[in-house]
Amino acid sequence: MAKNRTFTTHIDIAAPARDQLIALINQQLADTFDLLSQVKQAHWNVKGPQFIALHELFDDLAANLLDHVDTIAERAVILGGQALGTARMAAAASRLPEYPAEITDGMQHVANLVARYAKVGATTRQAITTATELNDADTADMFTQVSRDLDKYLWFLEAHIQA
Repeated sequence: MAKNRTFTTHIDIAAPARDQLIALINQQLADTFDLLSQVKQAHWNVKGPQFIALHELFDDLAANLLDHVDTIAERAVILGGQALGTARMAAAASRLPEYPAEITDGMQHVANLVARYAKVGATTRQAITTATELNDADTADMFTQVSRDLDKYLWFLEAHIQA
């Protein structure tokens, strides 16, 4: 990940903790932004008997993620850092696997998104713990809201493949 420039702030979190938080936030930003792009890939390319339902669901997922991406990026800046938020920055730093470009089947898209939502959900819960350990309740709270939404939409996706 790119080196992050920091700026003076009067927030009462010590500089070393802020540096760790900014790095943590930018990692989650990369993963969440990459997840957003992968959801849009599914949205644009889904085909099959459940096309309209999945096309609309994927659009809802993307809208939710876009809101979180903005909030996550702004938190890095609030703490005196920079948001590392271009598509290239996200792709270089993301821990998600590449999305398979060849799939079009709705249930294949759902299965791929389930795996990715579960992974980002798990790293987001780890980020909550880290932010709490660094005494930043606001960042922990932000990640808690992200986690709640990731879990909710994971449930929506899993409902399509559970019997």
